[in-house]
Amino acid sequence: MKKKPSIFIIGGGLAGLSNAILLSRAGFMVSLAERKNYPFHKVCGEYVSNETLAFLADLGLYPGDLNASAIHTLMISSPSGNLLEAPLTMGGFGVSRYALDHSLYQIALAEGVQFITGEKINDISFTTEQFDIYSANNGYHADIVIAAYGKRSNLDQKLNRQFFYKRSPYMAVKYHIRTDFPADTIRLDNFEGGYCGLNKIEDDLYCLCYLLENKHLKKHGAIAEMEKKVLMKNPFLKKIFEQSEFIWDKPETINEIAFERKPLIENHILMCGDTAGMIAPLCGNGMAMAFHAAKILAHTIIRHCNDGFDEKIRNNLEQAYRMEWHQQFAFRLSKGRFIQRLFGHHLMSEVAVESLKHFPFLTRYLVGQTHGNGF
Repeated sequence: MKKKPSIFIIGGGLAGLSNAILLSRAGFMVSLAERKNYPFHKVCGEYVSNETLAFLADLGLYPGDLNASAIHTLMISSPSGNLLEAPLTMGGFGVSRYALDHSLYQIALAEGVQFITGEKINDISFTTEQFDIYSANNGYHADIVIAAYGKRSNLDQKLNRQFFYKRSPYMAVKYHIRTDFPADTIRLDNFEGGYCGLNKIEDDLYCLCYLLENKHLKKHGAIAEMEKKVLMKNPFLKKIFEQSEFIWDKPETINEIAFERKPLIENHILMCGDTAGMIAPLCGNGMAMAFHAAKILAHTIIRHCNDGFDEKIRNNLEQAYRMEWHQQFAFRLSKGRFIQRLFGHHLMSEVAVESLKHFPFLTRYLVGQTHGNGF
């Protein structure tokens, strides 16, 4: 029997961990590098569509075990406070990345994944049908590399990915808070230049995460002042910021978030999760897409490489992954970019919310376009 290829995964978020679990379970030798040490927080809306439930059960993870919230209602407010409410037909759950990623990490450890944590990968090269992977102090080798390092990395520059050189106007900020808000609801509050998501996660905590144009931070100089002068013009956000208990001394932040199309494969490196393409956070389904993309990629690798590996198999693997990924996500991402343009601008947000209130079927349609079927 021919030898299965060795696999090196860069990034230990949802896509990276899910790939690692599935591939290690299938008998592949899997190493995963994550620059932080588990558990840790990361910028994320922390809402997951129920389309993931069967897949998570296959991994051995059950949201109820993490005390995740059950979410069935969507609210959207315009900058002036005009409010739209709609049912989430499929529903979802809220859980922190701190808890979710750590649980997946423990499952991956039990499956035999070799972890390299607290170490940042700085460079990758592909020569003579093998990858050489480098951190500051160590070198590694693998037959297949999966890049699942998230929205933006120094590796994007090393790989000369074109989106990296286009300045993005967006930044994101996340808090965990305690507040008075329905546990079964996710609300998206619009303001000039951005929008904010609020939903319950585990225990008595809520995730408050917003995306906005970073010009506002440059103008006001500090996050707290920017929130006061920009976000709190929305009356719902004003109430949340003034009446909630903020758990952290300072928020988690990320800058230069890019929604542009990204190549799925670079120099034979297989991109997965946000590294491959990011749906607008307003659509609230990036976590589900990361899980689904991981299932697609892992099963494609298993299907093509289970009995051995060579250059012809690599080419077939890449072609199959491209085809299935685009079939599943390309339309969904384009719809997400369209929906994002309806919000984040004062006048457009007001018109969109008021119009959707009168056409509930259109609201259901738009929500459906950003969600997939169970997988």
